[in-house]
Amino acid sequence: MKKIMLVGRSECGKTTLTQALRGEQLNYQKTQSMNYYDLIIDTPGEYAENKILAGALALYAYEADVVGLLLSATEQYSLYSPNITSLVNREVIGIVTQIDKEDARPIRAGGWLNLTGCEKLFFVSAVTGEGIDTLLDYLTQA
Repeated sequence: MKKIMLVGRSECGKTTLTQALRGEQLNYQKTQSMNYYDLIIDTPGEYAENKILAGALALYAYEADVVGLLLSATEQYSLYSPNITSLVNREVIGIVTQIDKEDARPIRAGGWLNLTGCEKLFFVSAVTGEGIDTLLDYLTQA
């Protein structure tokens, strides 16, 4: 299985997705530091939100095979700059989260992730389980 690092702003669903991928019961908890779970690296949202801390994400990416940029389908704007995937020499995939929410706009969020340079997109809901198997299948491919 490929080791993935999950990146995104606070409350976009990184830790919840981590729990869903690991088959755990969903239990909200605020990530305070880099957390390593077998093949998943869960990062604090502040690292993506703060330019001073953002450089650490590129450094930590060297420990992963794949970087997953998460963007909630409920976002009003994209946190990521166009072509940001060029900052790391790892494959970068886009993961649209919270697609089950009433105000979700997953196509818009997916378009924003395409602008970052993500060529592969996954649309998931950790709550309903939609898209989790597709993402797991991708991560288990050699």
